[in-house]
Amino acid sequence: MSKRALISVSDKSNVEEFAKGLVEAGYEVISTGGTLRALINAGIEATAVDEITGFPEIMDGRVKTLHPLIHGGLLGKRSNPDHMRQMEENNITPIDIVAVNLYPFKQTLEKDGVSKEEIIENIDIGGPTMLRSAAKNFEDVAVIVDPSDYEKVLNAVQEDRLDIELLQSLAAKVFRHTANYDAMIASYFLGETGEAFPETYTVTYEKVQDLRYGENPHQQAAFYKNPVIKGNSLATAKQLHGKELSYNNIQDANAALEILAEYKAPAAVAVKHMNPCGIGVSKTLAGAFERAYDADPISIFGGIVACNREIDAATANQLSEIFLEIVIAPAFNEEALEILTRKKNIRLLELELHAGATVTKKLTTVNGGVLIQDSDHGSVSADDLKVATKRQPTQEELENLLFAWKAVKHVKSNAILLAKDNQTIGVGAGQMNRIGSANIAIKQAGEKAKGAVMASDAFFPMPDTVEAAAEAGITAIIQPGGSKRDQDSIDVCDQHGITMVYTNMRHFKH
Repeated sequence: MSKRALISVSDKSNVEEFAKGLVEAGYEVISTGGTLRALINAGIEATAVDEITGFPEIMDGRVKTLHPLIHGGLLGKRSNPDHMRQMEENNITPIDIVAVNLYPFKQTLEKDGVSKEEIIENIDIGGPTMLRSAAKNFEDVAVIVDPSDYEKVLNAVQEDRLDIELLQSLAAKVFRHTANYDAMIASYFLGETGEAFPETYTVTYEKVQDLRYGENPHQQAAFYKNPVIKGNSLATAKQLHGKELSYNNIQDANAALEILAEYKAPAAVAVKHMNPCGIGVSKTLAGAFERAYDADPISIFGGIVACNREIDAATANQLSEIFLEIVIAPAFNEEALEILTRKKNIRLLELELHAGATVTKKLTTVNGGVLIQDSDHGSVSADDLKVATKRQPTQEELENLLFAWKAVKHVKSNAILLAKDNQTIGVGAGQMNRIGSANIAIKQAGEKAKGAVMASDAFFPMPDTVEAAAEAGITAIIQPGGSKRDQDSIDVCDQHGITMVYTNMRHFKH
């Protein structure tokens, strides 16, 4: 008795060659809808599923393979005499190979102007059901969900070596695939219902590439992407030049993109170890990068630079003068590419930047679980600020305070950042106490601290940071406020003529 293969695919890549090979190997091919038409048009003998079941496709194709003659053929265990008896009694023919891939749900979600009705109609029911049935019975059924596996399976069929290792690996891929598919559907409905933190939280990612190693050479690593990418993602970047990205490169580059999203004017961000070492805003990109570089010309060495405008020759000449791991921009003009590609190893990434677009949830793994929180999209405008001191900020101070507040949000806590003239001049990050971060930022700024502004990601528990600011010549401070000892800090500010404004918003970043 000939063996039977069921083929029903949305992605018809190489399906005709696969079906032809199966027919030549003595398989009877049964199929549905568009796949059946494609096979017949290619001159491949195939039988419609409804001829097998004796029941027509109904409800616009919603019901076509959900039938005992199909699923009995998939689930019946060949080694179980009782199963085989029941199959014979019910005229169920075993199905030995299943090639199915699913309605393009992800592609449908990504379409502009797609309707809810179209999204719902692209939730596949029969396909996942057949895949799961076949994968459950993998000892007897070869199940293929990925067209790239056709050749492997066909070779095994032709050489009579469909062994258990291959069958089980194909089944494992199926369950990963259907889990991924269902996770995307669950995510879609989560957005529709507006539930922030449901009773279970299912996420799925698709591999972009294996990485040479993780944070350190003894750690293995890979880069995965969200199947439906929203926001400014490195997974969509086009690499124009340079070596493959490393784990640490990706971490730092992502941090740079998150900072860059804060600024609308021409801006350049330099990042080292996921902290900004320099941020500059100016009327031109070259001017912005010059400020970012001058902010910390030591730390930028070996760092990552992200820009929110096309890289021109003037900016490229500046970039080429120092060692950088990566440069990210929405575009590079021809002259800039000619200049920068002279450096063999610099990685140039072209990435279309969407203003304000970013992920909505942050996930952090802990032993045995995961922490999930909203992304920190908090921002303030001049109207949101409360002046806590006697002196009001000048317009120039106000502009620099808001610039600094956008920047300090992206510095690891405890965070203190100094700024002047739309340029960071000192960054204190990740210290165990706030005055420690302040001392680092002030020392880095040096004489530039005179007349500068200070931003703190959280309130001052005591006035020592304000006292250090006064001694350095800082004239304005922005911080959340809310400490029991706020008045102590206000008094020091008033004593030294410093203006201090409250945001009523904290920006811890651990």
